[in-house]
Amino acid sequence: MAVREIRIGIVGAGQITRSRHLPNFQAMPGVSVVGVCNRRRESSARVAREWGIPRIFESWESLVEDDGIDAVVVGTWPYLHCPITLAALDAGKHVLTQARMAMNAREAQRMLDRSRECRHLTTMVVPSPLGLAGDRFVRRLIDDGFLGDLREVHVHSLSDQWASRRSPLHWRQITRYSGFNMLNLGILHETALRWTPPPIRVFARATITIPSRRDPETGEKARVGSPDSVQVLTDHEDGSIGLYRLSGVVRHNTGTSIELYGARGTILYDLQTDTIRLGRTGQELRPMPIPESDLGRWQVEEDFIAAIRGERPVTRTDFLTGARYMQFTEAVARSSRTQAPISLPLKDFSSPDE
Repeated sequence: MAVREIRIGIVGAGQITRSRHLPNFQAMPGVSVVGVCNRRRESSARVAREWGIPRIFESWESLVEDDGIDAVVVGTWPYLHCPITLAALDAGKHVLTQARMAMNAREAQRMLDRSRECRHLTTMVVPSPLGLAGDRFVRRLIDDGFLGDLREVHVHSLSDQWASRRSPLHWRQITRYSGFNMLNLGILHETALRWTPPPIRVFARATITIPSRRDPETGEKARVGSPDSVQVLTDHEDGSIGLYRLSGVVRHNTGTSIELYGARGTILYDLQTDTIRLGRTGQELRPMPIPESDLGRWQVEEDFIAAIRGERPVTRTDFLTGARYMQFTEAVARSSRTQAPISLPLKDFSSPDE
């Protein structure tokens, strides 16, 4: 039996949408990208011409409500993820939203709750691309007992992205666009959750080292609203502990990695190069190539369409996982503000302005 065509509308055709989503969707049989809406009409028209998209929409609301669209891809900044998702689900549309899932945990929970009321619709967050290549291999090592009991998790991401005071203000540093999201904390935590138990408590310090930068839209100095240096201590439900060290203002890029230390062994994963080093008790750490049979890849668009067609469920990344990492991000923000530990899961939600 022929599979009905799935018609996709794009809201926000940024770099990831143009480099990943558009070419991959357009290469799939029975899938058509039929509409696009960017912040400005001229930008929408440019993307439509480049990718042969037949329709442009003046507003995201009109795209979401259009009967000629079956699924909505939300590629905007986080401040629009929740309202577009809720409206799309109300309109009977499947939703793939760019990460980070939302502005804060409250929005993420609203999205999760609404998705549970619309179980006939597919909802999915674009997963962290970090560690996809070695995910299955690391998971197999852990399941086979390579680490033994997990003792410590170290997450590092130190870069010079914003080390210069001359670097202009980025949208990710503007609270009204990004919410509680800071640096790449959410994307790294999502990656770590694939291999570690969820944290039950966080204690954090977050700093804005350079408090103002030039706003490229106005040319004026503007306040930086998101931390450029973050340190987090975590306690996990299995008794292990964690350390997150993130910075965008150190003077050299020393890389991004997740290190797992167990009672019997160690797994060090360089997420920038997909290089894995292993060591057991009494052994030196040594590089271990990812076996071909375990090698993972980006398949976001395939997974989304397969879930819509009922071929397999969403596993990476569903709205529940997204809501969990948004709670972690919010807990880090609260702890850094109060200088007190915050327990997870959160019992109440706040907003970025509180």
